Order: sequence, then C-alpha cells, then structure tokens
Amino acid sequence: MSASADSVEASTVHIRTIKSEVVPREEVPRSLEHISMDYLAERKKPLRARYAYGTIFLIMNLCAWFVRDYGQLVLPQLRYLKSCGTGGRGCFHTLGVLRLSLGCFIYFFIMFLTTFRTRKLYEAGNAWHSGWWGLKLFLFITSMVLPIFFPTGVIQIYGELARVGAGIFLVLQLISVIQFINWWNKYWMPDEEKKQSCSLGLFMSTLFYIASICGIMFMYYSYAFISSCMLNIFFITWTVILLLVMMAISLHSKVNRGLLSSGIMASYVVYLCWSAIRSEPANEKCNKQNLDNGNDDWTTILGFLIAICAIVMATFSTGIDSQSFQFRKDQVQEENDIPYNYGFFHLVFSFGAMYFAMLFISWNLNNSARAWSIDIGWASTWVKIVNEWFAASVYLWTLISPVVRQSKVMDHEDPVVETNDSALA
Repeated sequence: MSASADSVEASTVHIRTIKSEVVPREEVPRSLEHISMDYLAERKKPLRARYAYGTIFLIMNLCAWFVRDYGQLVLPQLRYLKSCGTGGRGCFHTLGVLRLSLGCFIYFFIMFLTTFRTRKLYEAGNAWHSGWWGLKLFLFITSMVLPIFFPTGVIQIYGELARVGAGIFLVLQLISVIQFINWWNKYWMPDEEKKQSCSLGLFMSTLFYIASICGIMFMYYSYAFISSCMLNIFFITWTVILLLVMMAISLHSKVNRGLLSSGIMASYVVYLCWSAIRSEPANEKCNKQNLDNGNDDWTTILGFLIAICAIVMATFSTGIDSQSFQFRKDQVQEENDIPYNYGFFHLVFSFGAMYFAMLFISWNLNNSARAWSIDIGWASTWVKIVNEWFAASVYLWTLISPVVRQSKVMDHEDPVVETNDSALA
C-alpha cells in the first residue's frame, strides 16, 4: 500500500510539473497587458497631434492678418515679383489673405488625401498623422510660399471657390452645434433613472432664456434706438419671433423636448443676430459702438483677438466631432481604432481656411478692410443673418421631423389594419 501510494504521489507531482511547464499562468495576461499599453500609447499621439494642427491653423490666421494690415510695410520685396503685379498689390491686403488661405487649404487638403482611409492605429496613415513633423514642417512652409508665385487670376478664382467652401464650413459647424445641443439636453434633462437632474435642467434652461432676453434688450437699446433703424428692428424682431416659435414647438405635446434645448438654441440664435448687426459698416448711424470706437482702441484690439481665437476653436471643435456626421450611430469602438476621423479633421480645417479668408476680407473680393477689423461689411451682415435663419430652420426641422415620420408610418399602417379587419369579417 505504501509503495503504490508513493507511486501515485510521484505521478501527481510529475503531472503538475508538466502542466506548469506547458501552460505558464502569467504569460498570456502579460502579453495582453503589453498590447493594451501599446495601443494606449498610440492613442495619445493623435490626441496630442490635433493641438499641433490647431496651432498651425492659428499661425496661418495671424499671418493672414499681418499680411493684410502690415505686409506692404514689412515685406516690400514682394513688389518685385511678377505674380504680385504692379507695386506688389497682388500679394497684400485682400489678395494677400487669399494667397495665404490657399496655402493653408493646400496643406490641410494634402493631409486629408493622405489620411482619409486610415481606420486603425497600426496603419501607416496613423504614423503620418501623428508624427513625421520635420517633413510636415517642410510641407507647411512650401504650401505657404507656393501661392505667392500663382497668377492673380488663379487667386481670384480661388476666392470665388472659397465662398462656397466657407458656406460648407458654416453648415458643418451648425450640424455640430445642434448635435451638441441634443447631447446636452439628453444629459441634463430628467428621465426615469435620473430624477435628480430635473431641477438642474430647469435651472440651466432658465439661465439660457434669461441670457437670450437680456441679449434682445441690449440689441434693441444699442442698435435699434431710433425708428429709422428699420433693418435692425426687423432683424431683432424676427429673432424674437424665432425664439417664440422654437419654444412653442419644443413644448408641444407631440414633440415634448422641454425648454433646455430650445433655450440653448435661443442663446445661439441671439448671438448670431448680434454678430450680424455688429458686422454692419462703421459709418452707419444705427451702430453706436462702431461710431464711438476707433480703429486702434483696446476694445477693438481685444475683440479682434477674441474673434481669431473663436475661428480657431470653432474649426477645432467641428473637426474632432466626426461622430455627428456618421450615418450609423451603432458602430462599436474597438481598442485599435483611431480616436477620431483624421480625414474629416483635415477636411474641416481645409474649409476652415476658406472661412477665415472670407472673414478677413468680409466676404468681398474687392474689399479694403480697416486695420484690426474682421468680418465688417454688409456682405458679412447678410451672410450671418442668413446663417441665423438657416440655423433656426434646421433646429425646427430636427424637432418636427420625428413627428412627421411617425405620422407617415401610421398613415401607411392604417389601411393595412382596415383590410385585415375586413378580411376577418
């Protein structure tokens, strides 16, 4: 009995030794952990890279402003270039802005063409988007210098195309804003599980409506203070009507979207109206602030710098918001997927280059803008007003469209039910 017990114990020890040699218990988890850490490190690179592209875009904006206002004084050598025309006028002011805008567009469009197929972190497009900064610096400088040698006719054709690209950028930005408003509304408004968020959602909606009312009162006081300012009175009054319509439809029993989303949209619409009236020419009698302020006081300079930062932030936020433009919302994000769509990111910056060009020249190819001014002129005013009306229309359609689709489905289902009933009878 003892001999057999010893043999059984020895065989058990031998089997355990074999098992421990064949299947190391810690080897598989360690390899998976290393893979996960590698992907985590790879995901951080494009997240840092997007700030570098935003900085490049900011530099291009500042260069465009510098060339428009001071380029003729600081860069007199350009007047000797044949492409710049007599006295170098084709490389300064409006045409100078368009040349730099074209350089920015070329750079980001090349980046779009080389990254729009990238989907995984291990692909070559991810390494190109997140690295190779020496080569991309050379590409950036080449893109800025190359348009200087283009004929003036080519630059003017680009200016016409830039109007279309800037309009596309405004549409993309609007879709991104509306998607953010819908997300904000779902996050803060109450549901069956989050009953505590009701008071906070109502508080936030009240703040947005108070801000909208204060904005309306401020615009009436500052820009519609006499009866002869009929255009400003029309702009502001029509904005009030849009706010009332959005609030009424949001509270309708069939829509039932609450006040938070309409309150946020109301503030955005009021801002667009104020920005449009603010863009009216300075010599107009219905614009107190533009009449009182000069071209070089601190408020003008501060407003100019804030406007440039707003352009960069709007382009950056729209570029990283590729999820708002996906047709399928149920796609599962895998570990080795890129954190955002690189191609869409660079395409938005390409359209953003056209947009900042239009702001610097006030949407007018023959414009001669004042120093330290941005987006001033009747063309800019009407572009912003149309953008406001379009934004309100798109938002109202997002409220009404689910009800319309539901009613169409019910209309198609009713005859089917009737025929079934008649068949049963």
